[in-house]
Amino acid sequence: MNIPSKKECFKLIKKMAMMDHIIDHSIMVSNVTLFLSLKLKKHFPDLDSRLAASAALLHDITKTRSFDTKENHSETGGLMLIKLGYPEVGNIIRQHVILDSYETDFPVSEQEIVNYSDKRILHNKVVPLNKRLEYIKLRYGSNKEFKDRIQIMWKNTLNLENKIFCQLDITPNQLSECISRKINKKDWV
Repeated sequence: MNIPSKKECFKLIKKMAMMDHIIDHSIMVSNVTLFLSLKLKKHFPDLDSRLAASAALLHDITKTRSFDTKENHSETGGLMLIKLGYPEVGNIIRQHVILDSYETDFPVSEQEIVNYSDKRILHNKVVPLNKRLEYIKLRYGSNKEFKDRIQIMWKNTLNLENKIFCQLDITPNQLSECISRKINKKDWV
């Protein structure tokens, strides 16, 4: 399996001219992903924390340009990483907005952790799930189709939260206390 290093991730982020606030968001998603995957590894030893953290760092790799192109950034970001020789990373990125499946009776996967972590970060802060999903409703829920999709996503994400946290010794509300709020890009390079 080919996984980009942190340095390689930041080279790609720079090449793609990601906006600073999207970089800050991505770093926090990666921090939460790394924390959760390391905690969950006790129960799911096959979890690859490095794979999950790299995919989380790159999950919005095409988001900046999507503001102009209107492309689906999860699809194009996933495809980009696949073409660069990182198919597992690309598959996780492709699923960071909507998972291919929501299965509660299978082990927690890297794509589930990245998907959930992204939904817990509002800008660059860990927030309760309902606060982030309210923001998503305000930002993207302008028509009925999107409102319906957001409702389904809300239900699926709550189930995913239960799946993740039933294995942990912390509650979802305690997650923000466990994650450093200080973003330091130089630590990642």
